[in-house]
Amino acid sequence: MFSRDKWDEILESLSANWFRTIMTSFGVLWGIFILVILLAAGKGLENGIKQGFGGMATNSMFMWSQGTSKSYKGMPKGRYYNFKIGDVQAIKDNVNGLRFVSPRNQLGGFGGSNNVVRGLKSGAFNVYGDYPEIIEQQPMNITSGRFLNHNDLEEKRKVAVIGESVKSTMYDYDEEVLGSYIKINGVNFQIIGTYTKKGGGGGNPEEAQKEIFVPFTTFSQAFNMGEVVGWMAITADDNNSITSLKQDVFNVIRKRHDIHPEDDRAIGNFDLFQEFNKISGLFLALNGVAYFVGVLVLLSGIIGISNIMLIVVKERTNEIGVRRALGATPASIRGQILMESIVLTIISGMAGIVFATLVLLGVNSLLDSMDSAEMMFVNPSVNIGVIIIALLILVISGLLAGLIPAQNAIRIKPVDALRTE
Repeated sequence: MFSRDKWDEILESLSANWFRTIMTSFGVLWGIFILVILLAAGKGLENGIKQGFGGMATNSMFMWSQGTSKSYKGMPKGRYYNFKIGDVQAIKDNVNGLRFVSPRNQLGGFGGSNNVVRGLKSGAFNVYGDYPEIIEQQPMNITSGRFLNHNDLEEKRKVAVIGESVKSTMYDYDEEVLGSYIKINGVNFQIIGTYTKKGGGGGNPEEAQKEIFVPFTTFSQAFNMGEVVGWMAITADDNNSITSLKQDVFNVIRKRHDIHPEDDRAIGNFDLFQEFNKISGLFLALNGVAYFVGVLVLLSGIIGISNIMLIVVKERTNEIGVRRALGATPASIRGQILMESIVLTIISGMAGIVFATLVLLGVNSLLDSMDSAEMMFVNPSVNIGVIIIALLILVISGLLAGLIPAQNAIRIKPVDALRTE
């Protein structure tokens, strides 16, 4: 039950020596401040890393063919083979739990020869033959026009979607892009859309905009690829992980291309889901370190409060004796000391939370004024769950800080206390 007299007594006790109270509470304030800042910094780094993935479907893997490492069915090791378009349907038919199986072909690219020409301008860009589903696996913002669709594939249309960096390289500022033509390895393609990537896909954001997408079927026909598939982007559905399904995918490929069942080198792959989980585990470890360091710093502050409360109990020996003589129970004495400790801890802790919040507001305002596209530190923040945990830590800390002084207070005998000057 609320007692105004009790609260007046608590405030009077805490304000009796302001300087000592402030210096004592600073340890708790600093501990909570460090805890919140460390957790927010970890979240900012996590946000930056996730932004680098650019919204990619992380439950994905990329798969390509390599030389075999074991002889099988009379064929020697070291044999090279290519994926075929029929492999795509075979994987869909034989492996349950997959959402997308996208065959891809690629030519040209960064560091290569100029493969794209428009008038007197030329450039070297990555050119991909893709299915429309690739935009679900590597999300991008369509800034004008549209992306590829299945009619483009069925009719083998010579159309292309280009990145904004391709546009700025091949076109003047005021030129109309949609409906114009570029030559890719001597073949004319009409521009139907432009895009920007969401982040850099884990790589260079600038290079991510220097890509051109054309229909897979058109690519195969225009550049004499036939039935060959260079590589595949495969994404599992929400109920499965690609890591658990990839061996089934590999088995389909091994069977169709007469590869030894135990040949693990014949199929190259990059498991994005597995790598992303490693990064997520790193952030869990960082959060654990943040809690460990923050709690240790907070513990030093709690020890300071406990020491001061011992001194306060010593100074109030006579007062405690009078109260005991007038009928105060040990429980009421203990409750009073514990309440004072908890109030001091919570006030100083909340001040630490407010201070940390103001610092984070300042940091976020600074980051908002900067270009965050290539930054690996974005929006450092903590959620309400962290604040609740911090409050629980404060309450427990207050109880621990006041426990020993409270026990000392109830051990004081009224007669001995009244004799104290």
